[in-house]
Amino acid sequence: MAHLRAGIILRQGMNDSKAKNMCDADVSVGTDSHKGQWCSQAGIKMGGIKMYLIYSEQGARQLDDMTEASVFQRGLKRREETDTALLIIKPDWRKEEFQAVNVTLDEATAHPSLLLTEEGRGVTLQEIQQDLPSSTQRFVSIPCVLGQPQICSGRYYWEVKVGELHSWDLGVCRDNVSRKGTFQMSPQNGFWAIRLYQEDYWALTISETHLTLREKPLSVGIFLDYEAGDVSFYNMTDESHIFTFSKQTFYGVLRPLFRLWFPDSGPLTIVEVE
Repeated sequence: MAHLRAGIILRQGMNDSKAKNMCDADVSVGTDSHKGQWCSQAGIKMGGIKMYLIYSEQGARQLDDMTEASVFQRGLKRREETDTALLIIKPDWRKEEFQAVNVTLDEATAHPSLLLTEEGRGVTLQEIQQDLPSSTQRFVSIPCVLGQPQICSGRYYWEVKVGELHSWDLGVCRDNVSRKGTFQMSPQNGFWAIRLYQEDYWALTISETHLTLREKPLSVGIFLDYEAGDVSFYNMTDESHIFTFSKQTFYGVLRPLFRLWFPDSGPLTIVEVE
């Protein structure tokens, strides 16, 4: 792997030709074949994202028996060890793989302590509960609210501004998850989410997974590929990957999920798609 030079994720305005032109004279670009020859196909898909590997011919021969994931992970490790391996991440998921969707908050699902903005794109937590109409859709035990649209197929992306908030949950869940009583937010119970609590980030797996982020996200991107069973989270501040729930079993309707932990700590705000 000493000859692995770079992994490039395509962004807006970049095409196969431009990607190839970014290579040095002694470097070739490969995709699924890993043969060190230029290929104009779609490129390696990592969590639904298009990526090109750039490496020398000698390095290419070492890649023949490797999976895409191992190549990518070793490239990351190599970058930490030496400056000779460079990883450039320049994402444009909306254009290349996912459909940007305008998410709005569903008032009928909102916990009584949550106050939604008039346009349905922002939510804050207050100490006093509102007197709201009873609804079987409403969360009553934890301060959550679900978003629209209801998703049962396709690839969708939305972005949430978290700003300087120090505690929140973001993700997706099944439309029929529990709203009352005590329950664990995990894939087994129909939740796929990440959490910031105080200064610690977690993936809400069955045994919560502690996450280490390079930079505090001010905005988080959620990428849902229903057919593939993938939910990925990205730090939109430094364009880095946070966590992916992969190869999950989805059925029925999935919906965007939002949770706040402490009152008067500021809003979660959904970014409007232009």
